[in-house]
Amino acid sequence: MAGYRDLLRTPGVARIIAAQLTARLPSGMTSLAVLLHIEQVTGSYGAAGLVLAATSVGQAVAGPVTSRWMGLWGMRRVLSITLAICATAIATLALVEMPLPAYMVLGLVAGLSTPPIQSAVRTIYPKMVNSRQLTPLFSLDASLQEIIWIIAPVLVTFVATQIGTVEALILIVVILVGGGLWFILSPEVGRVRIPRSRRSIGKVLAKPPVLLATVIGFLLIGGCAAVEAGVVATFGHSGLEAGLVLAVFSIGSLAGGLGFGHIPIGPWAMARRMGIFTLGLLLAVVSLDVWWLGGTLFLAGIGIAPALAVLFAMTSASVKFSETAEAYGWIGTGQLIGAAAGSAVAGFLIDGVGPQGAYMAAAAFAGIGFLVAVVFVRGFPDLRGRDASPIPDTEPVSTIT
Repeated sequence: MAGYRDLLRTPGVARIIAAQLTARLPSGMTSLAVLLHIEQVTGSYGAAGLVLAATSVGQAVAGPVTSRWMGLWGMRRVLSITLAICATAIATLALVEMPLPAYMVLGLVAGLSTPPIQSAVRTIYPKMVNSRQLTPLFSLDASLQEIIWIIAPVLVTFVATQIGTVEALILIVVILVGGGLWFILSPEVGRVRIPRSRRSIGKVLAKPPVLLATVIGFLLIGGCAAVEAGVVATFGHSGLEAGLVLAVFSIGSLAGGLGFGHIPIGPWAMARRMGIFTLGLLLAVVSLDVWWLGGTLFLAGIGIAPALAVLFAMTSASVKFSETAEAYGWIGTGQLIGAAAGSAVAGFLIDGVGPQGAYMAAAAFAGIGFLVAVVFVRGFPDLRGRDASPIPDTEPVSTIT
């Protein structure tokens, strides 16, 4: 923990972490709020599902595109424009009654205009700390993002059920705008300029570490999404146990990230961390008892944030600085598709064999991810004693002050 305290004392680090977590808090709130609001307005969960699907498609398509735009037009310009469009779309969704196709279009627009804050901040990090601090910073970031998944669903559900779904969506807009402006106006966002990439979009996926990070991110988050579906199916939407078990799952990830953040990342780091995740999920299949699930999912959670830290560090170390934002955009898209796939597979298995099917699906996603990490271990860079910063671009880059 002393290492993390030193890291947070580095000028600007604590502020930029707090700003980006606040700006990203709506990512843990929007899907649930939209689901509750559209269901209330239309009386149909099917209609709500269509709007959510449109939003997810928009987010998946936008990830690498808007991230790449930051190299063309600058971080602040892209973040400001996308923030304004996204906030307007969500506010309109909340305040204006309209036919289902119009709701779907608004959901798509909100998804397409989701500000690429995650790509931006992980592009900024290597410019804020020295090479020794970068890997622990990625680990701290991956750990603290669990706060989003612990706080956000509870907060938005409370507001939606106790006050109203319109108010829940407006709360999201307020946090999105407030947190987004805090991040955009941070000095580091103005100082760091991403060079224009000379390669066509998608070429960065030809780099094995980026492709592996995208694939394993898909499988990792797919497993997490299946767990969430399984826990809700096990204890019911209104069961207090569901919220507590999912909170324990996230706390396990937080503990794992903080505990393993100082460990150097070698080629086998991903396999070990995915192995912990897989073992916990395999054990979860054994029993649906609340205490057993809590313990096994805590164990599984210990591998999540450390695995994400490996993804971020290996990506940073394997691409040119001009390609980092797009690379993180593709990884984000892989995770979004993984979340949709995990939820869908778990849903079918819950209908077919019961809640245990969801944990079987989660274990399968995790197990495949573990096998990928083992079979393609040579594609993972050895970052022990090595700088995880991006490869410098060869041309001089001007700095905006």
